[in-house]
Amino acid sequence: MLMFCVLALTSCINQKEIAYFQKGNQQTDTIAIAKAYTPTIQSGDILGIYVTSLNPVASSFFNPYAGAQTSSTADNAANTAAGISPQPSTQATSTPGYLVDASGNIELPLLGDIKVAGLTTIQARDLIREKLKAGYLKEPTVNVRFLNYKISVMGEVARPSVYVIPNERITLPEALSLAGDLTIYGKRTNVMVIRDVDGKKEFATVDLTKRNVYSSPYYYMHANDIIYVEPGRGRVAQTDKTYQIIPIVLSALSFIAIILNYTRK
Repeated sequence: MLMFCVLALTSCINQKEIAYFQKGNQQTDTIAIAKAYTPTIQSGDILGIYVTSLNPVASSFFNPYAGAQTSSTADNAANTAAGISPQPSTQATSTPGYLVDASGNIELPLLGDIKVAGLTTIQARDLIREKLKAGYLKEPTVNVRFLNYKISVMGEVARPSVYVIPNERITLPEALSLAGDLTIYGKRTNVMVIRDVDGKKEFATVDLTKRNVYSSPYYYMHANDIIYVEPGRGRVAQTDKTYQIIPIVLSALSFIAIILNYTRK
């Protein structure tokens, strides 16, 4: 009986501690979602830029990485169509593209340096298109994408890793789903999100057991966010040598008690 009580105290997990998105007392079945996050280009980003026009030969001068980017885009499109989620990867920087330098510029063939830092990909697309129309191409079409949009998931999840996000938008629940969900030992009430803000690290916590997560400013992940899932008391108990020894000691004491009881008879 003593052994049972110890195990119950160290391993029992309340259902309210593991159930997601529980309804609060004053909440309805509808909740407002946080404003969608639109990333802006920063120094160190890698951009995929693809140019087309009425003259394919002339367009080719502006697409030195066209083969590799087209292959990567085709693979992502095929995976999405097949219902396959993005796979964990730390190889984003190996993808050919335009690196945004410390001054916030990229260098395009013939066009030279173009300031793109602080712009969205749509704004950068329009800027490049206007420059191409000024004497280079007729009716150009430009596509601009991030090639290194990534997040990191650490701690008590099934598949901790760095995940490259091809569609440049992902929510906290989606990121955790990519990582295979939290383990049973993950602390759902205190999921940490670490974010770069104006050259500083910002630490925040999110409670996944509450529906308020959908209105949190950390619902939409930013590029280079880190998600850390803290281990709960069950994991601590499992790794604590004290709790590992207690069952052995109790078993030994039970065995001795049985022997003593038998000898007395």
